[in-house]
Amino acid sequence: MSVEQPLRVGVLGLGRAFTLMLPTWAADPRIQLVACCDPHDNATALFREQFGAQAHESAQALCADPNVEWVYIATPHPWHEAHAALAAAHGKHVLVEKPMALSLAECDRMIHAAKQAGTHLVVGHSHSFDRPVGLALDLIRSGRYGQVQSVLAFNFTDFLYRPRRPEELNTAQGGGVVFSQAAHQIDVVRLLAGGLVTSVYARTGAWDKARATEGAYGALLNFESGAFAQVHYNGYGFFDSDVWMDQVGELGQIKKPLTHQATRQKRIGASDEMREVAQKAERNYGGPAYTPSASHDTAGFQHFGPVLVSCSQADLRLTPQGVEVHDVHGVQLVPCAAMDIPRQEVVDELWSIARHGASPVHGGAWSKATMEVCLGILASAQQGQPITMQHQTASYSPV
Repeated sequence: MSVEQPLRVGVLGLGRAFTLMLPTWAADPRIQLVACCDPHDNATALFREQFGAQAHESAQALCADPNVEWVYIATPHPWHEAHAALAAAHGKHVLVEKPMALSLAECDRMIHAAKQAGTHLVVGHSHSFDRPVGLALDLIRSGRYGQVQSVLAFNFTDFLYRPRRPEELNTAQGGGVVFSQAAHQIDVVRLLAGGLVTSVYARTGAWDKARATEGAYGALLNFESGAFAQVHYNGYGFFDSDVWMDQVGELGQIKKPLTHQATRQKRIGASDEMREVAQKAERNYGGPAYTPSASHDTAGFQHFGPVLVSCSQADLRLTPQGVEVHDVHGVQLVPCAAMDIPRQEVVDELWSIARHGASPVHGGAWSKATMEVCLGILASAQQGQPITMQHQTASYSPV
């Protein structure tokens, strides 16, 4: 096979996650979308029309397709393990959406399936792929600013009041902000603080009986290096922390004022569960309310809320434009290199693995460690005590 050939990707699930990744898949010449599988006929019909690709009626058929090289798994959280194992059994490499799985046992089985098959397993997209995070990591690894001492990360969104399927509001089925959102934040914090979390002490909030899952969490993470991190997430849709990100939203777009209030207002008095499910489907790929993303209509890089890294010689603030360095000399913005394609970093990692033999950054062991912290947040909140971590992996050696 020529090293210049694009990665042939089959997509399992054409829902919201795929919709967000589509500008990347469609614009990057290193990717060729060759197959899909989804229960919504309007989505598969549009996929066939847009990409001239094969639409399969089952995950089994897609994974068995000889034209598929990588399987992008964007199915609901409870299906991640089964679909990753199925792809590996057919010799396919896997990119599975976060969260990796719902338990450490499921993570272990996914890792084992890939190892046994000799295939690659990558987990993403998480916001630890974002360009400002990678730049901050490079600055930390340079040793120029000394050792990381603490990380502060927080995000206030309208997550809980966006249209949801019933299982997305059921923690046991992978619903709530800990499974759906903490994987982003914990991945970022672990990457920047060295990866090796020793313990987690957390509280969670489930403050709306009509949407009875976790909508908020706060946690203190201790690291083997002696550093600590404070993480906070609130998805109840009042305050918008993007005001502290230059009014740039999570996807790099200009954020409209009162976006969160508008999201909540749509849910006020809405008790029709089926209508809410329909609303979610309508805005997804192929739905009547689907609007293709404008890949170049951005005001900055993607992010997951304010992040501040305190090192011994400087504080590093991640921004939608780069990393702001605060040290004894003053304040300097280190800009990120320009990028034409959103989430291009995901393809960079896949390409380096598939065509250059690199080891994945966001591989199975790394992502299992992130899931251990997420599960630790739930366990600590339930038990009221710190939870010790046992399966952590390093992102770098502290200075």
